[in-house]
Amino acid sequence: MDFSFLFTNIVELTITGLAIGAVYSLVALGYTMVYGVLQLINFAHSEVFMYGTFAVAWVFVFLHGTVPVTQSLGSTIGLLVVALLAAMALSAAIALVIERVAYRPLLKRGAPRLMALISAIGASFALSELMGLRDRVVGWVGLRDNLDNYVSKARDTYSNPVTIQPDTVFHVGSYGVKNVDIMVIVAALLMMIALDQFVRRTRFGRGMRAVAQDPDSAALMGVNASRIVRGTFVLGGMMAGAAATLYMVKIGSTRQDSGFILGVKAFTAAVLGGIGNLRGALVGGLILGVAENYGAGIFGTQWKDVVSFVLLILILLVRPSGLLGESLGKARA
Repeated sequence: MDFSFLFTNIVELTITGLAIGAVYSLVALGYTMVYGVLQLINFAHSEVFMYGTFAVAWVFVFLHGTVPVTQSLGSTIGLLVVALLAAMALSAAIALVIERVAYRPLLKRGAPRLMALISAIGASFALSELMGLRDRVVGWVGLRDNLDNYVSKARDTYSNPVTIQPDTVFHVGSYGVKNVDIMVIVAALLMMIALDQFVRRTRFGRGMRAVAQDPDSAALMGVNASRIVRGTFVLGGMMAGAAATLYMVKIGSTRQDSGFILGVKAFTAAVLGGIGNLRGALVGGLILGVAENYGAGIFGTQWKDVVSFVLLILILLVRPSGLLGESLGKARA
């Protein structure tokens, strides 16, 4: 254990931890909203995020090309906006497909919750393998040559051709805070605040809270539960797409299985903050990002994932309802 490294680099570890924790928080929103409305864990949500990362990379390849470059944040902002919209759209579409194929038929038949859980896990593997076989899929329809930039080496790491130059904006102690970290943290906070206000102040948000609290009473009051469920999946998918954009800005590469570990960590963040609690997802993600960075500083980077999952076990033992604990259905208007 090396506590001296932690104390020497605590500012850097905190800020970079907050940046990756912000990504966890955005992905965790998808888990927490679906659980709040359906009382089910959507384990296919990790692949919703993964498809968003590929949408970002494909937009950069389409608009820029495959030649690797490093450029300033200002020069890249236009591409980032287009990539953000594409990632949110694709992730929302994938989330809607999951709801339509993996959940809706079972819910209509009144199937046990375990069946829906198994269906979500199956959808997760299917979507991951589909992305890993994308070269063969386009080959079957005769488009392999046209789409080679997007489908070649389908199971290798796929890197973003444009890297943003990390420039120092200001100093905290001896550490120079980078523009990329600031953008990731601020953008994630703004999106989470916007979603929180949307759920608390709009008619659709009130419908979400009503269905989460008492589906039968909500139906008697004229709330269309099926529409609320679809909208919940779409909102969660959009947040996952936003997280995917920030992830590609920060990390810069993805794979067909990149959603697995990050998805489990986002689920950990949701449980840590209080599953079914929107603000809990934010708190849990930020705490998790910082905690695993501190753990990596003390024990080594190879222990980073271990710290995350030990934290999950501890919170389940000590406070199973999470740090905030308030469910979506009990959220104040």
